[in-house]
Amino acid sequence: MDSSLTKRAAVIDAIPTVFGYVGIGMAFGIIGKASGFSTLNVFLMSVIIYAGSAQFTTVSMLAAGSPIASIILATFLVNSRMILMSTTVARYFKKDNLGKGILIGTFLTDESFALSMNKVNYTSGKMTFDWFNTANIVSYITWLIATLIGSFLGSFVTSPEKFGLDFALVAMFIGLLYLQVVGDKKLQKLLQIIVIAITFVLTYLLTIVLPANMVVIVVTLIGCSLGMVLKYVFF
Repeated sequence: MDSSLTKRAAVIDAIPTVFGYVGIGMAFGIIGKASGFSTLNVFLMSVIIYAGSAQFTTVSMLAAGSPIASIILATFLVNSRMILMSTTVARYFKKDNLGKGILIGTFLTDESFALSMNKVNYTSGKMTFDWFNTANIVSYITWLIATLIGSFLGSFVTSPEKFGLDFALVAMFIGLLYLQVVGDKKLQKLLQIIVIAITFVLTYLLTIVLPANMVVIVVTLIGCSLGMVLKYVFF
């Protein structure tokens, strides 16, 4: 990763996240097909919803015969963390028109958000619509293709976890976390390690007492607050 913010650079920068999309996208396609949905239905879920965790939730709730209102509410709660991410990203596009902002927000994912936060470490805090939009589109197309392939394989693969597909997303985020730590020159490494450790502990503890779809939001708010205090008081 370098400081270039061209479309070509975006394609290259997005390559590490592509492997994660392939794994989890295929896993969704396989699970969707195994749950009794047609290849077309599984593919359209990715086209319209485009949210990994929410899509898994939608498939399971539809298969269980849950009311549509409940599915919509569950999807909103699962993806509510995007409000925080969009707010963080929005500051880089204050000079762009509303249409571009909506386009960025529409295709924003956990992966593209993490990728963009890594990128600003190399660009002195700069970001462009061309770079971000291209990275988002590459991710979207990869997700659609992976889902389609997975849905075709769903007739033959009944246990995606046997192939490690369920770990693909986790592995990708470990890689993005590493890039964030080594790429951020503004924060001391000790501070970053402490905040990461706090985040791990909070995630483990709050998973016991909170619904899974609320853990990310609560941990983000608490982790950011504690990180800010540590930075300005001790570092």
